[in-house]
Amino acid sequence: MAPVPRQRLDLLQGTLDLLILRTLQWGPQHGHGISVAIRASSGDVLQVDHGSLYPALHRLERRGWAAAEWKTTENKQRAKYYRLTAAGRRQVQAERDRWTRLTEAVARVLDPA
Repeated sequence: MAPVPRQRLDLLQGTLDLLILRTLQWGPQHGHGISVAIRASSGDVLQVDHGSLYPALHRLERRGWAAAEWKTTENKQRAKYYRLTAAGRRQVQAERDRWTRLTEAVARVLDPA
């Protein structure tokens, strides 16, 4: 019997921002690296395609939660590296608090007392 492939989960709106911000807490990273980190840390369950990732990164920049600069990668390619700003560090906690409230509320609906 062939192994059952893991199902890819679609992200709730706003969740991607939290995942990116959390990933940037580990240090500056280029877009592809952020995508790889999210996939790896989720056990290959969450896969962020570039069509979703880059608009989210630009949105985080506009909000002042991330800043970017062009650098050379390990492979000698030019890439935009994103880093968390002070406002972004504060936002990570706010987003985590929001996520906790959301998951607790969903759990109450799924398994009422």
